[in-house]
Amino acid sequence: MTLPIYLDYGATTPLDPAVAAAMEPWGVAHFGNPHSAHRWGYEARAAVETARAQVAALLGATAESIAFTSGATEAVNWALKGLLMAPGQTRRRIVTLATEHSCVLETAEYLASIGATLTVVPVRESGLVDLGDLERALGEDVALVSVMAVNNETGVIQPLADIARLAHSVGAVMHSDAAQAFGKIPLDVEAMGIDLLSLSGHKIYGPKGVGALYRRPFTRIAPLLHGGGQEDGRSGTLATPLIVGLGEAARIAGVLMAEDAAHARALHDRLLAGLNVAHRIHGTREAAWPGLVNLGFPALSGRPILPLLPGIAASSGSACSAVTGRPSHVLTALGLKEADAKSALRLGFGRFTLASDIDIAVQQINALITRITAEAA
Repeated sequence: MTLPIYLDYGATTPLDPAVAAAMEPWGVAHFGNPHSAHRWGYEARAAVETARAQVAALLGATAESIAFTSGATEAVNWALKGLLMAPGQTRRRIVTLATEHSCVLETAEYLASIGATLTVVPVRESGLVDLGDLERALGEDVALVSVMAVNNETGVIQPLADIARLAHSVGAVMHSDAAQAFGKIPLDVEAMGIDLLSLSGHKIYGPKGVGALYRRPFTRIAPLLHGGGQEDGRSGTLATPLIVGLGEAARIAGVLMAEDAAHARALHDRLLAGLNVAHRIHGTREAAWPGLVNLGFPALSGRPILPLLPGIAASSGSACSAVTGRPSHVLTALGLKEADAKSALRLGFGRFTLASDIDIAVQQINALITRITAEAA
């Protein structure tokens, strides 16, 4: 059976062979617990600390500010719940955007159900927040402003530095879900004023099951997992092979960032230039990561497109919405009707995508939409 062309980098990226090679020794030969006080443990601990420094370097942060987690979802939960539940925290309001990932929105909604207050700010049709709307939503009762760096469905990049300045002007903490941004666009937590930042390994050609939370020094958050307190409040034995993989993926991303971005831009332009059927692009292209493109086709009239394109591995929204079957809340926040959101096509590509992959996908999309248009005539 011929596998479909993989264009779902927004859901997960392939594991870079160099990352797999870096991980391999730490799963069998060097199996020590990084918290043990003997040579096996010391070697594993040294590997973990190397990875911590590699992740920190990509953020302009100190190694001590990085805590490893099981992924971005855990990191987001820790950031939001930890801040609201921290000893001495008197502010009770969270401000976020309508286009955030479900791990942010659902965590914030949970906190609202147990006593916090939640304000969800709309976005414009472009997918960008109106800074005036955000400023009007802020007040002295806001504990946290949480805004995604790169949207996981449209690729839209929010102006984090401007948002952080607004958050800090009312004394709030700034958090960013950077799962789709880390390793792809330059991030400097100091220059951008970010206090908490969540990231994941499997969006940058690293392994699944590992991520990290950046915490600005003196930003107080309560533990999410209690126990041995290994990660300065995040308890649990660290997964050395996965952490080494995340660190190596971060190191490679730092070396290849400009090259990866140029490759993604070339594929992006090739895709859009090749489409010769009526289509619309969801979200601005002026401020967006080029490796994610979200498309709509008027000829579909709300029909889901994925079953009609078995030769392409893609999605209609986030991988999470694919599981639930719900229309994308990101696209409806941009003003799309639910039927049109269900028929959207999210294409993600990157380091290992070939120009020929894009050409084949374009050919299949053009043929499908041309046929449907002819049948409807």
